[in-house]
Amino acid sequence: MKKILALMLTALMVLCLFAGCTSEPASSQSGGEGTSGTAAGTVWSTVDSNEEYIVVNCLNNIEYFNAHKYMWEKCGELFGVKVSFTGPADDDMTVMCTAMDSAIAKNPAGICVWGYDAALDSYIVKAQEAGIPVVTFVGSTTEHGDCYIGTSQYDLGYNGGLLYAESIGGAGEVAILTILGSDMFEERAQGFEDAFAQYPNITIVAYGDTKADATTAINAAKDIAIKYPNLTGYVCTDSTGAQGASTALAELGLTGSVGVLGLDRNTETLQMVKDGTITGTLAQNDVAVAYWAFMTLFTANHVEIPLTSDNAAANAKIAPNYVYTSVNLVTVDNVDYYLAANDLYATNGF
Repeated sequence: MKKILALMLTALMVLCLFAGCTSEPASSQSGGEGTSGTAAGTVWSTVDSNEEYIVVNCLNNIEYFNAHKYMWEKCGELFGVKVSFTGPADDDMTVMCTAMDSAIAKNPAGICVWGYDAALDSYIVKAQEAGIPVVTFVGSTTEHGDCYIGTSQYDLGYNGGLLYAESIGGAGEVAILTILGSDMFEERAQGFEDAFAQYPNITIVAYGDTKADATTAINAAKDIAIKYPNLTGYVCTDSTGAQGASTALAELGLTGSVGVLGLDRNTETLQMVKDGTITGTLAQNDVAVAYWAFMTLFTANHVEIPLTSDNAAANAKIAPNYVYTSVNLVTVDNVDYYLAANDLYATNGF
């Protein structure tokens, strides 16, 4: 009898949970008044469908940001609010700063900005002073807004370095392909350096500057391979590194004899993993970055976390300082799953 009662109670709890989880967000709400089908006092009763959450970004023409765009759009659909994704197709900081200023002028419900360059610091502060919740993602600006969400740049290189070191048996000559002079990529390179330092039989023989350009990356990788005929492999801190290294090795007839650890999960890189042209690649959890960025901003507007009796009056910070998302190794064994997701991300409407 006790077992039967327990099963009945469990079934009732599951039904209640299912009923709660299938509640629809209100299509047009304001203030604390619930509309039909939306209980007063719930999060949905506070959501205004006209509130807008804006991503300010640059380099918007590259595939890397498809995952962010897809998830940002999906969050707008899930929570019944407006979302937008703005900024230049290239890395023009003047245009990006103008986009940030325009976003602030709209007084949106929240801004998510790629912390790409120090020029953005004053705009991040300006947005916060205007009372707009701000999160930064991916980059390494001094100002983080309310929260930084993304990969730890150092850990990306460090963890990737440990994985690669083990794959080559803890010995060999390694070159790092990176973007010299950029804080974000310098942090990644430092992570690789510190990981390899734990292996006395691994030597970093050279650094190649890709300048985030495929042709430049090819030339840099080729120069290194010619200068160091015993090179074991390349590790890359940006997505152009693997493209450059694999092309350079093919032109020199060294494909398969020199390894390549790429970075990021753009389709071209994943295809090289599938074809065996490169050893593997490190995939950042880009889609989760966009989700947690949205949730942090949404929470700032709609969820009161009572750290104090009056957080604003107490000047109490509620948002997390950092949210670090996962890094995953893509190999020939799991690459098809990542390729399928890339097809899905490309359907975004931004």
